[in-house]
Amino acid sequence: MDRGFGLYVHWPFCQAKCPYCDFNSHVSASIDHPRWQKAFLKEITRIREETGPRKLSSIFFGGGTPSLMAAETVASIVETAQDAWAPADDIEITLEANPTSVEADRFRAYAKAGVNRLSLGIQSLRNPDLKALGRRHTSAEAVAAYDIARSVFPRVSFDLIYARQEQTAAEWEAELAEALELGADHVSLYQLTIEPGTAFGDRHAAGRLPGLPDEGRSLDMFNITQDMTEAAGLPAYEISNHARPGEEGRHNLVYWRGGNWAGIGPGAHGRLTIDGLRIATECPSGPDRWLGAVEATGSGYSRREIVSAEDTRIEAVMAGLRLAEGVATSLLEEYNDINDLVNSGHLERTPDFVRTTRKGRPLLDAILREILVQPVPVVTSSRRQSSSN
Repeated sequence: MDRGFGLYVHWPFCQAKCPYCDFNSHVSASIDHPRWQKAFLKEITRIREETGPRKLSSIFFGGGTPSLMAAETVASIVETAQDAWAPADDIEITLEANPTSVEADRFRAYAKAGVNRLSLGIQSLRNPDLKALGRRHTSAEAVAAYDIARSVFPRVSFDLIYARQEQTAAEWEAELAEALELGADHVSLYQLTIEPGTAFGDRHAAGRLPGLPDEGRSLDMFNITQDMTEAAGLPAYEISNHARPGEEGRHNLVYWRGGNWAGIGPGAHGRLTIDGLRIATECPSGPDRWLGAVEATGSGYSRREIVSAEDTRIEAVMAGLRLAEGVATSLLEEYNDINDLVNSGHLERTPDFVRTTRKGRPLLDAILREILVQPVPVVTSSRRQSSSN
């Protein structure tokens, strides 16, 4: 099975830091766009020398807010990447964007640069909640940006956050109904999580983030999400991602299926198979540090190390069980017996695959802890079967 090869490009800058965000994003008064462009292109050339020829299945511009990038920078990255690695006939080139009116005006330039899929960070269709989430757009601006995006790009996805402060299940049901009426072929629907080190994390620790839903209300919203997206023809293909068949995000599937991807930009991670070895790469998170490293040393990596066969299997289980398709049954042979999880209805097992059920999906972290906490000893080599990983 070809799990794909992708390029991830991290643009670290935002107009403002959202209080819930724990991504590697930074606010900067000025950005030297030509300097950043040169560094990105230099990294692509270097990594091409390391990987050799590959079939490039996807490019993903993440952030930060990549829709703050100069269109010329996006175009040069796309062109250089497709010169470095032969592009697939159906290559997916995604750019994340915020739906402010200023950025919507740039959509046509990004499409001309080669972007064929836009991921729009709407987050909410309720203005008070957008304000509470630190977003700089209104609901009307989000819908207008979405309409423009649909007229420009062949594929458009958008994100929403639910289980917000004071939000009821009925309110989420009404909001999701409005969102699904927009007719997107792909939506990412995330429960609000409070991460340490964020503004929300600090407020929560100080008892100043009231109205967060309890576990029961969050589960109600999760079940509403599954029911409504399935009825709309956008079933979950991953815990938080829903799509019409054939419209799944191909770049993220490279991650979840254990494919290869090159990561460039501050804080970017990568996984590359070279000479039969799985290599983990990581870049420093600070923008100035990454940029300086590329310019001074010729490499943006702060870490490059071989991933052991055991850690490769663990990564495959952790990522693959996020997917509705699950993982190869043989991948779990060396770990704890999953019979209890199957009997309790949290996992489904066939001779070929194991996957989480709808009941199990919200509890994936606990399921993984139970499966992976202590590997089962391999008594004889006859227990091993070939894995699709």
